Amino acid sequence: MRTVAPPDQTRIASLLVREEDRFAREHPKSVALSSRARESLLAGVPMNWMVRWASRIPPFVVEAQGARVTDIDQKTYVDFCLGDTGAMAGHAPAPTVKAVSDQTRRGVTFMLPTEDAVWAGQEMTRRFGLPQWQFTLTATDANRFAIRIARGITGKPKILVFNYCYHGTVDETLGVLDDAGQVTYRAGNLGAPVNPSVTTRVVEFNDLEALERELAAGDVACVLAEPAMTNIGIILPESGYHARLRELTQHYGTLLIIDETHTICAGPGGFTAAEGLEPDMLTIGKTIAGGIPAAAFGLSREVAERVLPDMQGDDTDVSGVGGTLAANALSMAAIRATLEHVLTQAAFDRMIRLAERFTDAVNEVIHRHGAPWCVTRLGCRAEYVFLPEPPTSGGEAAAAMDHTLERLMHLHALNRGILLTPFHNMALMSPVTTEADVDQHTGVFEEAVAELFD
Repeated sequence: MRTVAPPDQTRIASLLVREEDRFAREHPKSVALSSRARESLLAGVPMNWMVRWASRIPPFVVEAQGARVTDIDQKTYVDFCLGDTGAMAGHAPAPTVKAVSDQTRRGVTFMLPTEDAVWAGQEMTRRFGLPQWQFTLTATDANRFAIRIARGITGKPKILVFNYCYHGTVDETLGVLDDAGQVTYRAGNLGAPVNPSVTTRVVEFNDLEALERELAAGDVACVLAEPAMTNIGIILPESGYHARLRELTQHYGTLLIIDETHTICAGPGGFTAAEGLEPDMLTIGKTIAGGIPAAAFGLSREVAERVLPDMQGDDTDVSGVGGTLAANALSMAAIRATLEHVLTQAAFDRMIRLAERFTDAVNEVIHRHGAPWCVTRLGCRAEYVFLPEPPTSGGEAAAAMDHTLERLMHLHALNRGILLTPFHNMALMSPVTTEADVDQHTGVFEEAVAELFD
């Protein structure tokens, strides 16, 4: 394989201007609607992350079905973003739609349990192994509640996370390591209540020496970890890493919380089931209800027994755990339908094969053009990064990021009918993604690479 230099920044800038002009010409209704939106919506969007689309203004959606999204300008896209995992089951999956429709007519929220909740708890135990479950509306809530429980039963004040992790908008997790290896604010951390170093220890993923050093301080209530990092590029654990992580947390009296919100892509029981992990708690959100807001956290029997007296007290409503809309009947019906009929083992088998096809094709393009890039895969999720070898830590991946090049790749794809996650070069397969969809991406990807490197 011939290897060429990274793409010229002047060429990147020129191509980006061309793609911006094309988007504006081809999306007049989205441009007009964005102008209207600025009159009442902060930054012209209903949620601030929506400003991150490579097109500067997002295409405004009118419909989504299966693995397709259609915007107000009647442009249809093959969707590999899938709501940044929230729509991993595909858009509007029929079983979930029916369950939601039926439950809406019967009532949405009661602050009382339903039979669907019992089914969902049993299914989560079957998939992930933990025997006790609680349900929330978001993975952020699940992580916040798990952290509170860990602090409550260990009596320790700090948590430990990995450099450039992402666990939702949990304050304690929005810290990174600076150049001197000290914990500091992550760029973009708005209105942090305290310096992250007060609440959090941070180490690089795969660095067992640093992990043991920080745990040895004796003040860490829990390690909160994605079993493979996915929000700074896919970073896989090195051989033996998880076994040692479990040994060290147990040795130092620290609970281990595994966040499967993105790593559910590894299979029906996520990375935990696929690799036989044994966490003290597990959190997951986004996709388990087919896009309806829902999330969950599971507890080992020992953790459940230790926290149960507090959760049954007269003041549990001010414990900082739970919420009046959590585990509502609509969410529980959606979870049952999605897990029972959509995100099945057969669906994952097919999705993983498609991700393998995606990865192999992207690799072929990279090698054919000599691009100094690589692609990594975890289950039905794949990402390409602007490095010749896969990164092994969040710091390494962050240092390699080129936001202008990333924006060009995304906008080039968007203008040719391919929707990628706006935050990084990620593609996710759904149960209704097809080989033709993957091959369409391959053609578009090769066109971009050829313009950059040939």
